[in-house]
Amino acid sequence: MSESNVTTGKGPDAIPFYRELIRGLGTDITPLRTAVVNPVDNNSLAGALEAAKAGLIVPVLIGPEQLIRKAADELGADLSGFELIGAEHGHEAADKGVCMAASGEVDALMKGHIHTHELLRAVMDKGKRLLTGRRISHVFLIDIPHENYPKPLFLSDAAVNIRPTLAHKKDITQNAIDLFRACREGTPKVAILSATEQVTEDIVSTIHAAALSKMAERGVITGGIVDGPLAFDNAISKEAAKAKHIRSEVAGDADILIVPDIDSGNMLYKQMKYLSGYNAAGLVVGARVPIMLTSRAGDVGARVASAALAVFYARHQEAQSKL
Repeated sequence: MSESNVTTGKGPDAIPFYRELIRGLGTDITPLRTAVVNPVDNNSLAGALEAAKAGLIVPVLIGPEQLIRKAADELGADLSGFELIGAEHGHEAADKGVCMAASGEVDALMKGHIHTHELLRAVMDKGKRLLTGRRISHVFLIDIPHENYPKPLFLSDAAVNIRPTLAHKKDITQNAIDLFRACREGTPKVAILSATEQVTEDIVSTIHAAALSKMAERGVITGGIVDGPLAFDNAISKEAAKAKHIRSEVAGDADILIVPDIDSGNMLYKQMKYLSGYNAAGLVVGARVPIMLTSRAGDVGARVASAALAVFYARHQEAQSKL
């Protein structure tokens, strides 16, 4: 596979986003032994193999062997150096991968060509012991050209929690802060989004946002500066915040966007991807292992970037466990 197959980024001088992430890891990378669940199409298999080539993961390919080998043949890839575990279908592949993660046989999971809910069904199975006391959530790290916004944006939760409660949003916010601190320096500015910056009982997400801001102020949520409710425009535009007379450390300078629910988050992410052309890595955090989760339509670069995020997060979790 040529490098052009996995290049992301915009403009002739842009450094592909996933290469920036990998460079940030340095040269001493311990690859994560990763269960790749149902990599039966070209994108998902190529993403796993490119992440292995970059030294980020050691893939264990789980799924229907005939279909995996067919995808490998189409890519011109040699699978002789990789472990392959047979499974009849995606459900069985997910179950096997999650069991391996729970037992410590693998350090991470990577979603292949499988519906998100199929993989998460296995992850959420309490009998498999992959959950912790914290709600799991998904975080997109979106690569935005500097001329549009001066830094990447973390977006959560656009893939896992459908109608999160206030308690769920506390964990969603903490998970996103933890991932930010795992792979970037500094204290993140977290915008809790709603349709308006005014607290109103008619819009529940504004009340949740105000409560989350107070939780951060009192140390229930740690490691970030949290403010809300903020509408999307005044979260990312200093001009919009100024026009609305909003005084906030976060307004116009957000690092992390916390959305009200999966509908708004998913639409916001896909608008950024398909209308604006931004690429994104995706990771599920809050479980015992990082879970690399991108859209089935996600390209190879996004999958490799997700693997880099997983390495950052695993390093962070290991360091935290030693404190």
